[in-house]
Amino acid sequence: MEHVYGPLLSRRLGRSLGVDLVPLKICPYDCIYCQLGRTTNKTLQRREYVPLPDVLSQLDRRLRDESALDFITLAGSGEPTLYARLPEVIRAVKQRTATPLAVLTNGSLLWDPQVRDSLREADLVIPSLDAGDERLFQYVNRPHDDIAFEKMVDGLVAFRHEFAKPIWLEVFLLGGVTAIDIEVQKMVHLIDRIKPDRVQLNTVARPPAEAFAIPVPDDQLRALAAMFGGRGEVIAARPDSDSTTLRPATEADILNLLRRRPCTLRDLADGLRLHPAEAMKQIDPLLASGLLTAASEGGRVFYRAPPIPLHRQRPNPTR
Repeated sequence: MEHVYGPLLSRRLGRSLGVDLVPLKICPYDCIYCQLGRTTNKTLQRREYVPLPDVLSQLDRRLRDESALDFITLAGSGEPTLYARLPEVIRAVKQRTATPLAVLTNGSLLWDPQVRDSLREADLVIPSLDAGDERLFQYVNRPHDDIAFEKMVDGLVAFRHEFAKPIWLEVFLLGGVTAIDIEVQKMVHLIDRIKPDRVQLNTVARPPAEAFAIPVPDDQLRALAAMFGGRGEVIAARPDSDSTTLRPATEADILNLLRRRPCTLRDLADGLRLHPAEAMKQIDPLLASGLLTAASEGGRVFYRAPPIPLHRQRPNPTR
């Protein structure tokens, strides 16, 4: 299993190299909008899911090959705060590179003091808030039975009190569900308690886990952002890239990226610094061999690689 993937061109973080610490799809949530599909192991168990030496060895190799990175990102196939050795990962990354480190988390475990402490040395944390009450929390996030809505919100508030560095709160809105003035107003009141540095509105942009999770039009997102009183911003479309190749992208690079994040041809070309024609040349045989699939969403074609079967992954025993 490859634990380091990309780089990909992120709408928020620029050119980001991903580090994947939890196999697909291990998470405390089973969000209806997730681009990775349904959760296969809904759990709160924190453990060393993948061997830390393997992660760091792969990171060392990729850092030798890559330049001009904007962020190292802990994200990927599952919830990164489930990884029991997360503080060691963060320290090891910061010993190896001056590139800032961001953690993308759904925020489901921030009620746990150990989880909050494990994030202390990160440069940026991006948690999520997808609902304003228990009813829609259950509908949208489908959390583990031991996570109540207020428990999750209290964790976000406690983390803000303890973490002095930037917190960007992602608010993921769904058409006809949470993209309604009265529901957004509930989240505005919660954000007054959480006090993030930024509030970033997002919506469905890639094929979701459930077909009934539908996107919110851009003009409606902009109108809803105004309800946050100047704190809200719509995550903008990424800028154009010159797609200049820095190193040859291999089949493994493409598959490792597409296992974690469905991409359009342009996403893939920009992230791996390929000319689009070269990216298409590499995609075609992977499609023909069944290693990739293609699906249309919102008038765009997204490519996806199926996950590595669990029997081929090597999670460590519980520490």
